[in-house]
Amino acid sequence: MNSFLSPVFLYFLGQFLITCVSSLECYVCDKQDGNTEKCLKTIKTCEYEEDRCLSEIRWSTTPYWTQGAEKQYYVSKVCATEAICDKKIKDSMELCHYIWYEDWKCAECCQGDRCNYYVTLGSSNVSSSVVLILLSVTLAMVGMA
Repeated sequence: MNSFLSPVFLYFLGQFLITCVSSLECYVCDKQDGNTEKCLKTIKTCEYEEDRCLSEIRWSTTPYWTQGAEKQYYVSKVCATEAICDKKIKDSMELCHYIWYEDWKCAECCQGDRCNYYVTLGSSNVSSSVVLILLSVTLAMVGMA
């Protein structure tokens, strides 16, 4: 009886250790004001079937009404499966446009330990890109004249 229990015990011990060693780690938080504090310090070891880190970013005013409320980022991060990631990205696709004066929501997924440290909060270089385009068009027109 003892010789039978040893291999079974070793098998389950090995499976437990493999699961612990190969589990993904993601940063996690829920509707935090920006990608700071809790979103950068709280780490969770994901369940075995969760093989991606999902980040959801929302740009909107406070969830309750206040006069003159300014818009801000709300960041949520969780462990997720491929199916959940695909669904969240598909569901947010229509609203994911990073236009600063409108409310928007985006989802992004990544694979790898703690890969969701950074999130895409929009384009901060839009003004410089517009300037470069206008400069290019101007130079092209001058070159043609």
